[in-house]
Amino acid sequence: MEQYQGLLLIADCSLQPSAALPRAVALAKASGAVLHVRVFAEPAPVVHLWEEKIDEAGYQRYARRHRRWVAEQTRQLDDQGVQATVEVLFTTHPLLDILKTVEELKPDLLIKDVTLEPQLKRVFVTPLDCHLLRECPIPVHLVNQARHGLPQRVLAAVDPFDPSTQASHLNDSIIQAASALARQCTAPLHLLYAYDLSPAFNGEAPLASGGWGMDVVEELRESLHLAFVTLAQRHGIAPERRHFVMGPPVPAISEFVEQYQADVVVMGTVHRTGLDRLIGSNTERALYSVPGSILAVR
Repeated sequence: MEQYQGLLLIADCSLQPSAALPRAVALAKASGAVLHVRVFAEPAPVVHLWEEKIDEAGYQRYARRHRRWVAEQTRQLDDQGVQATVEVLFTTHPLLDILKTVEELKPDLLIKDVTLEPQLKRVFVTPLDCHLLRECPIPVHLVNQARHGLPQRVLAAVDPFDPSTQASHLNDSIIQAASALARQCTAPLHLLYAYDLSPAFNGEAPLASGGWGMDVVEELRESLHLAFVTLAQRHGIAPERRHFVMGPPVPAISEFVEQYQADVVVMGTVHRTGLDRLIGSNTERALYSVPGSILAVR
């Protein structure tokens, strides 16, 4: 992909300014893409005053507020030289209507603010952001904070040793999406592999107990590093932009992003079932812990 042709921004339904809007505008201006701005708002509340009469004045105020917002955003985007369409869609099923809009518009990228749901609520109700990560057929760019409108450093987080990513060629898709974003932002692309050795031992022989010799540990580490280097070479990632760090993926990625001030982390999502789906993926967990923003590739 040389240039984005179309971008879809899911704007905040509160109609308040957010980090995703300047990011979407910056990407649209850099790539020349058409920016489709959509708000998926709840239908106007119906209030019965007396004798089954509806609060018509309140309904009209609600509708006027959204019409004014559409007109104002259209004018501002036009002033910035961005070709855009702006609409408000009233719905009680935002996920279904977002996916329908994606199917109709066929954008290259969906952009949305991260919605910070309380942890207790996430236990019982899957947030909209997680649904989009699992079900949206195009890359999803979820913006937590944006130090720069246009990303200045892009990071691709891969796992070349995970069988599920190898079978689906997900690592290649992650790097290709990250490369496309970096090119359009004229930003450097870095590659990160946060490897965690603990799953290989299944908790049966902790390293501290001496159950595994250091030779075995080093051999495993070397095999992981070789897989990482092979992947990086295949995509032409320079050695100085390859980062091979040990630690659980989400904390290690978060620490790296903080240290190197990466604006966007490109990660992958894998279709999961059963308990794995309930627990969620590293990408879903990263939403609430990694600073900056995430570009998720399915």
